[in-house]
Amino acid sequence: MHDFNRLLAASAEAHGHLCPGQVVGVRMALLGCRLIGLDDPRRRDQIKKLIVYVEMDRCTADAVAFVTGAKLGRRSLKFMDYGIMAATFINLDGPKAFRIISTEEARDLAPLYAPGETEKSRQQIEAYRKMPECVLFRVQKVHVPISPYDLPGPTRSKVTCTRCGQVVRDGKEIIRDGESLCKPCALGAYFQNPQATGWPEMHRSPDDETGASPERDPNAT
Repeated sequence: MHDFNRLLAASAEAHGHLCPGQVVGVRMALLGCRLIGLDDPRRRDQIKKLIVYVEMDRCTADAVAFVTGAKLGRRSLKFMDYGIMAATFINLDGPKAFRIISTEEARDLAPLYAPGETEKSRQQIEAYRKMPECVLFRVQKVHVPISPYDLPGPTRSKVTCTRCGQVVRDGKEIIRDGESLCKPCALGAYFQNPQATGWPEMHRSPDDETGASPERDPNAT
């Protein structure tokens, strides 16, 4: 594992800026990996052992994902929309699992650890760099039941929604009154009033260097 300062700089560059959440996330990931016994989580043999649950869609989540190499596409990164500054790190070879929560007390203690900084964000950045782990975090040893459908690897099932015809993968369908339904049909969706539509240059492909459409859909706007 690279040292903290190097990881923080690289994570902030990937994220787009340095902020308190980046410091918390990098330190959270370093602690989490250490607790579950992974010293280089991006290495191929270790990334296959790792699953990380993040509980917030904030800067800290980007830092945790960057340090660990966990990704949604690898199915090693899971998002739980709790609005809590926390992440759980799981070593599937065991398994070991620890949930790490960023303490609210750390915010209040920031002036004690960075008394020379008056700007709030800068003060938190410097303070979170210095704080002992026991001040910055609470740690819980946890058990996380993981469905085989949620493990990294190839698609484990494909089911067609009997209502809309959409293919649903990896056991995410809902059985209701004997029907296999996708979650939007069974529970409602985050989007409303879906209507099939076209778009300008809809026939374009990356191999089309000119960008010219061989045929324009009359319904495209």
